[in-house]
Amino acid sequence: MDDSVRDITILGGGPTGLFGAFYAGLRGLSTRIIDSLPELGGQLTALYPEKYIYDVGGIPKILAKDLAREMVAQGMQFDPEVVLDEEIGTLDRDGEAFRLVCRKGEYLSRTVVVAGGKGAFEPRHLTCPGYQELMGRGVVYAVKDPEEYRDKRVLIVGGGDSALDWALILKDVAAQLTMVHRRDGFRAHETSVDQLHAASEAGELDLRTFHEVIEVHGTDHVDGATICDTRSKKAQRLEVDALLCFLGFKPDLGSIKSWGLELDKNRIVVNQLMETNIPGVYAAGDIVSYEGKLDLIATGYAEAAIAVNNAVHRMNPKARVEPGHSTNLAIFKDK
Repeated sequence: MDDSVRDITILGGGPTGLFGAFYAGLRGLSTRIIDSLPELGGQLTALYPEKYIYDVGGIPKILAKDLAREMVAQGMQFDPEVVLDEEIGTLDRDGEAFRLVCRKGEYLSRTVVVAGGKGAFEPRHLTCPGYQELMGRGVVYAVKDPEEYRDKRVLIVGGGDSALDWALILKDVAAQLTMVHRRDGFRAHETSVDQLHAASEAGELDLRTFHEVIEVHGTDHVDGATICDTRSKKAQRLEVDALLCFLGFKPDLGSIKSWGLELDKNRIVVNQLMETNIPGVYAAGDIVSYEGKLDLIATGYAEAAIAVNNAVHRMNPKARVEPGHSTNLAIFKDK
């Protein structure tokens, strides 16, 4: 058990949590980050490291993995404690602090900021023979390195942003790329849809709408998949080396749902100070709900700063909520 009390514990090591850790360090708080993933960066590194992000202030275009690297550098400069690959459990009062009981240990903290994206993400899977048996052996739902598919025959399933983004990236990497979607409409940005159709017309990929995968083949590794036309019911076997399944994720707050927080479906209700209904527990990022909420990295940054600075004031009412302009802060002159 970790009996050292931290001023603030941030649940989530993605952009919002890392920016919160930066602000906590800036305000001189002893800080802990806990994340369920084995590395910091959240969805940036876990789900779409090779995707470009265009809506971060001051950065016209940056790869998700590069943004994660810079966010980690910013968040770590005040040396917070980092606990990775940890499963969040119960939260209880322990005197003037909170006690987080988790899978690998117990953690004491004066305040808590929940910044875990939309919670734990469980990928939506295909329900067909061979899929689960070949998971991790050619069947994947997240791509780390596109070079893994260099000169391979790749089948992509899905019709959302991730499916289209990876189709547009891998069409120039794979030896053969096929994309199947059960409808002819896509849940993706219009620009990506236009690019997908242009690539299909140019013969850069094989787009099969109104199709679905009904079986995955292989013994030790994927070597094929059977797809079916949803209208004619005609089936066809494709020889493929990899099946990339991008059907989205089901958000789940997990054990956080048992804490007694006010919830709005799978989100935590907060006020304008990012306070939950439990005094001393704050939330920020995609996991929160309030009128006018926008699920943007830029919004998460602001919410993290609001949560942390109000936590500072809660612990020390004499401390100002407003941290001041960073250009004037002595802590950076010292660094």
